[in-house]
Amino acid sequence: MDLLKKKILECGKALNSEVLLVDSFLNHQVDCSLMSEIGKEFARLFKDKGVTKVVTIESSGIAPAAMTALEMGVPMVILKKATSAILSDGVIQTEVFSFTKRTSYQLTLKGKFIVPGDKVLLIDDFLAKGEAAMGGANIIKRAGGEVVGIGAVISKNFQPGMKRLRDAGYHVESLAQVSRMDENVVEFEDDDE
Repeated sequence: MDLLKKKILECGKALNSEVLLVDSFLNHQVDCSLMSEIGKEFARLFKDKGVTKVVTIESSGIAPAAMTALEMGVPMVILKKATSAILSDGVIQTEVFSFTKRTSYQLTLKGKFIVPGDKVLLIDDFLAKGEAAMGGANIIKRAGGEVVGIGAVISKNFQPGMKRLRDAGYHVESLAQVSRMDENVVEFEDDDE
């Protein structure tokens, strides 16, 4: 998606070979116009999958997932990372390790929001090692839903996440596929073609 790649190059910042800072438009301040276009693109890419729910993990995936759900005319469900005293009945949890935060957390779904027969599109802000997406897919399946697609706003294709998810049989689409990063350098997959 050229609009997203342009935004990454203009407003993003590669701090090193692992960290891409996109807090000015994706995960601290949100460019709603860009998120709307991202939602339209995900809706186009997964239009034939019969999606009944769009699911994301709090919090950076919420804006692109909300726009995707709006475009597809289906509800959005947010998988929670933080524990809550009111989120106790009928929950499904799995542990996920965050390489960014270097800690594990309990990913939590209130089971009544994904039911058997749901066809779920999982939207993630970043796809790197695939831990969050695999954890989300695990919870969705345990709730009885079917993961019909996984959409990543940005994927770091030099890390194993994309291959891991595809090897597990998931249909994965990324709107900006990063092939290489270094301090102040971001290169995209299709730039090499």
